Amino acid sequence: MTQETGGGAEGGPGQAEAALMDLVRDATVRIHRPGAGYATDGPGQGFLGSGFFIAPSWVLTCAHVAMRGEGREVNVLFRADPYSAELTEVPGVVLAALPETRPAGVTGWPAPDLALIQLRRPVEHTCVYVTERSEAMLRGRKVRCVGWAPSPGGGLTTLSGDCEVKGTYGGWADADQQIRLDGDWLEPGMSGGPVVDVARGEVVGVIKSRLDDHQGGTAVGIERLRSLTVPAGPVETESDDTYQAVFHAHDRYHADRHNSPASTERTWADVQSDLPGPPGRVLSPKRRIDLLGRLAEFPPPVSTRNLLALLDGLPNVHARDLRPAPRGWRDGLGSLYDARVRDRDAALELVLRYCMGVLAADRPFDVPSTRTATKSLWEWVKRVADEDLSRDFRQELVLHWRAVRQRRDQEHQRAPAPMDEPARYGERAFVLLELEPRGWERDLYDWRIGVARPTGEVLPVAEDSQGTGLGALPERLAAPLAEAFRRCDEPDSPAVLQVAVVPALLGLDVDNWQVTPDGLPLGVVRPVVVRRTDQGPPTDELDRLRRTRWNSIRNAVMRAEVIDCEDGMAVRVPEVTDLHALAHETVPVLCRYGDRPGPETTAGLVRVLEGGFGVALWRRTGETDAVCTEFHRRAVDTVAEVRTSDRLPQKIHELRQGVRAGRTEMYWSDGIALFYDDPHYSLPGSGQLLEAP
Repeated sequence: MTQETGGGAEGGPGQAEAALMDLVRDATVRIHRPGAGYATDGPGQGFLGSGFFIAPSWVLTCAHVAMRGEGREVNVLFRADPYSAELTEVPGVVLAALPETRPAGVTGWPAPDLALIQLRRPVEHTCVYVTERSEAMLRGRKVRCVGWAPSPGGGLTTLSGDCEVKGTYGGWADADQQIRLDGDWLEPGMSGGPVVDVARGEVVGVIKSRLDDHQGGTAVGIERLRSLTVPAGPVETESDDTYQAVFHAHDRYHADRHNSPASTERTWADVQSDLPGPPGRVLSPKRRIDLLGRLAEFPPPVSTRNLLALLDGLPNVHARDLRPAPRGWRDGLGSLYDARVRDRDAALELVLRYCMGVLAADRPFDVPSTRTATKSLWEWVKRVADEDLSRDFRQELVLHWRAVRQRRDQEHQRAPAPMDEPARYGERAFVLLELEPRGWERDLYDWRIGVARPTGEVLPVAEDSQGTGLGALPERLAAPLAEAFRRCDEPDSPAVLQVAVVPALLGLDVDNWQVTPDGLPLGVVRPVVVRRTDQGPPTDELDRLRRTRWNSIRNAVMRAEVIDCEDGMAVRVPEVTDLHALAHETVPVLCRYGDRPGPETTAGLVRVLEGGFGVALWRRTGETDAVCTEFHRRAVDTVAEVRTSDRLPQKIHELRQGVRAGRTEMYWSDGIALFYDDPHYSLPGSGQLLEAP
């Protein structure tokens, strides 16, 4: 057994293998009981076992570890910074377990003994790479087990040990099959940790148990997660099926990081490429993760039955022999690796035929980005075929693609137009909060609160010109805001709060203010948007442009466009003349605004406003070097799905509620701000909002 110390890939069994173990260790977590009042370093102080990040905001561990928490609640501890010994602690909840309960009278938790923990708040972390192959542990033989355990010097530390697969308890078709391991000692606390195929550089299983007074133990293969409960009803979003949500997020995570030119860290695909690897593999690690990322952009298969039917149509593929059966696109790809083919070209043709099957397959739902995903996958198929395969096969692919494209176009034409629900926030009153900085007194603000009617009239509620500190505003404004909300709110339909500030304050997180007795942030309770105060009368040309843009996004489908980030790298916001050239239905998105915008960032936002845009989005969170592809992807889809601008405040409100509720599919929107400035309803001029009695 080896104590893990980290510190890079120097020495040891080889730089690539050491780098691999660094990646594994960084994603291996400790699981504790929730609550305060104990020292988390002690083996008896709430420590339950190990786990690992399988996807953003998802931890995989053993059910017997996670279900020992209180009411399925646990705390997850991990190193957010691989170069620091400091741990980050985040609450989590067990969202799924296999099996869900331990039968009465049974000692220990029956296999597969797996659990998925969902983090309760968004946080940056690394993830392991998980195999897409079936029964991968039985093929690798040599594996390395990693987990947290008591340290001889006290406290807890990560340990690793080499083991050899010796067989199984139970048959391949048994739901409770376990893999027998022999080799190093597995210490108490390592249960739930990852089992790594070092030759391939991928996690293939989960440590289940150790043998008392003997070396080795048991593990469960990753493929056992396929037996997670299938949703009984229709799958209308990716998050409706936990299995698909986790593995789509896993594959997008790795593809985004590998393909990002902004990242300087070694990715799993980089390290896998440096390992010896198995002979004769068809897809290089880098090509494989690129493909898996593209497949993860699609809606999942309609059903396992449909996926098996696709695989049945491919030569020499016997996916029906696998247990559990393939369930996602990545599983189908993994099943191709076992096909007996004549040579490498035939194996590559098989992969491309499978991709064409994905393009043509029925879908449980569509999102706006599915069309982009379709084009992206076809471009990958064509590029690989052009580089490596015969002209005859390439011609066959082109004809197949033409048929697929024609069918999709016909389906799109036949699809009924989405039924627009009545806008909840259109022609109705809203609450207006104006903040004005006192130029001669830094960090002090005058404020006014009023109720704005659809007629444009603003009825005063309260104001203060004595100057209030920024930190004191939430408490000072709680009572007058509550009064204003009472005058506007309707049952199940809280009024919008519009916050009018100067450009330098447009990033102010008023949506996070807690001004109600229940302590909920304002943005969770109601829609909160921002607009600009210091605008003089616009020129006739700018006024026409603003009104034209606003009318376009009210009556036509909006289209989001990220304007300050290109392929994950920060770029300068275009000049005003270039912004004027963007389509009228464009909604600018700023990815790099951050929580402390500097002068250049603020100037870029001002250029956006001078471009005549009445609606814009930006995020106030995110590290400057963080991979942001998921934010781009989701922002574009969200804007397209709501279609028109009058529904966007409600959508942002729902996203904020989702982040608060711990819905991982909405974590991408953490810290998002919505600029919403209707040119038809100008802010009151000086003196128009009278002093309240």
